[in-house]
Amino acid sequence: MRGEFVEVGGRRIYYYAAGSRGPGVPIVLLHGFPTSSRLWHAVVRDFPEGHRLVIVDLPGYGRSELGDLDADCTTQAKALVRLLDDLRIPAACLVGHGAGGGVAQRLAVEHPARVSHLALLDSAAFGVAPRRMAGLARRLAGIAGWGPSALLAGLVHGSVLAGFAVPERSRLTLDTCLQPFTTPAGRDVLRRHLRALGRCDTVDATARLGALGIPTAILWGADDPFYPVALAHRLQAAVPHATLDILEGARHFVPEDAPDRVIARLVELVGRPR
Repeated sequence: MRGEFVEVGGRRIYYYAAGSRGPGVPIVLLHGFPTSSRLWHAVVRDFPEGHRLVIVDLPGYGRSELGDLDADCTTQAKALVRLLDDLRIPAACLVGHGAGGGVAQRLAVEHPARVSHLALLDSAAFGVAPRRMAGLARRLAGIAGWGPSALLAGLVHGSVLAGFAVPERSRLTLDTCLQPFTTPAGRDVLRRHLRALGRCDTVDATARLGALGIPTAILWGADDPFYPVALAHRLQAAVPHATLDILEGARHFVPEDAPDRVIARLVELVGRPR
């Protein structure tokens, strides 16, 4: 695996590559709030050979910069298109988790030729804000300069931990992902993400997915406390050709809770013809 920074619009985006440049379609993995590329570590570690994997820290997460960019899905999708251009990836299977699923949807409807396949994991959809996810932190984010940096990140940590099936096992992942938000500058970035999370600009993108004909897989944790399974069924109804798998024993962060089942579904997805 190798990681590097790419300058996109004057800001650095971090990604790392894994797998191989075999005949398989490239697969781009997009995390959601408040994680980073680390969310995919178990999926990447055990993914079969033959596919080029690109694992991204979306702007404002992990090692990537946000600068003065907005944190909404539309802005994130524009940055991702430029990253794909830089990496000379004309089309890829986009795999989006949570808010990253909103980014993947936006890119698909704006640039359908760039998306060969689409996987949505416990994804933002229809403009629905995640229930109970960092609710207090989202309200406080609207108060300029509120609170010490570590305290705001701590509020997020406390609520988001419930999204893992085995919180103690996943605490290191969450601690690592939240660490960049514990500085004064990081607090301001976190506030932008929290405000964007409440807006969830996915309404029209989700509604347009069904007409695209992109092979699509929907995977959902059966016990997701933030996006209920009812949202997964609503999403499948909007994309009638999509498959739907409800993963028993998994909560919101299915790449960490059920990596083997995620891998199996992705391998099946990229085998479907466009």
